[in-house]
Amino acid sequence: MSLLTVQNLQQHFPVRGGLLRRSVASCKAVDGVSFSLEEGETLGLVGESGCGKTTLGKAIVRLLKPTSGSIHFEGKDITTAGIGALRPMRRYMQMIFQDPAESLNPRHTVRDILEEPFIVQKLGTKDERRKWVAELLDKVGLSAASADRFPFEFSGGQRQRIGIARAIALKPKLIICDEPVSALDVSVQSQVLNLLLDLQREMGLSYLFIAHGLSVVKHMSDRVAVMYLGKIVELAPAEELYRQPRHAYTRALLDAIPEPDPTKRRKRLLLQGDVPSPINPPPGCAFGHRMKHPLWEKSVGMDLSLKEVSPGHWVQPCPCCT
Repeated sequence: MSLLTVQNLQQHFPVRGGLLRRSVASCKAVDGVSFSLEEGETLGLVGESGCGKTTLGKAIVRLLKPTSGSIHFEGKDITTAGIGALRPMRRYMQMIFQDPAESLNPRHTVRDILEEPFIVQKLGTKDERRKWVAELLDKVGLSAASADRFPFEFSGGQRQRIGIARAIALKPKLIICDEPVSALDVSVQSQVLNLLLDLQREMGLSYLFIAHGLSVVKHMSDRVAVMYLGKIVELAPAEELYRQPRHAYTRALLDAIPEPDPTKRRKRLLLQGDVPSPINPPPGCAFGHRMKHPLWEKSVGMDLSLKEVSPGHWVQPCPCCT
């Protein structure tokens, strides 16, 4: 049994207009996403800004209530679970947010921030919680003296370490990493990524690792899912996806990875046009429509559900992108 199973998940937001602010349309942020995640595995989720990655992560941990579809965690359906049913399960599902400066309460000390999960779950005495906070800070490479300081007194990388400490406080099984290094300096990114890998090995964590580009994801992931306009267009083992991408959008993302050798030249697949609106997505293949591909019209009316083209390698069967 998989740790996490997502089936045909949709997260639509009403678009309101007119004098009475009635719903006039829907923004299809996540539009029929399915995947599974095993214990101890890292699934990378990549795509451009606005494709629905963060919304998907928030829906999985039930910070958002899905419009339709299902989410099963350890075999239990949590799609429509209420607050009372979710509270004990939240110990095992946590999230690391993109901007540590905004995800940490500036009025609370680090001790207050790290003790809060234990207080909410009614775990430990005051002395036990102080001991646990010191242990958490040590795990993420911060001194015990940091507990009595405020978030603004730390650098961006240190603040993200505090966010990571909060996420692992209750010994979770699944952590949604929502672009955890994109707001950090390049020199600090590798330190934080290596910390996440060390914690995964030590604690047996599973990660859904959300990122913009495929370069960071390659370092972290066992499998990679590529998302475009609310849908997964390709899902494969990381090595195979980098070696043999099947979807045109995946190839475009790989071509966008900077070449470290300035003297080396290579042919790139340049993205044309604008990303279609999730409020009014085009019929058929959205990426083919964007690229004005001559075979796009053939995709209209087709079943574009992911198809397995090799063991563990799934791709959207579109005539203009595969």
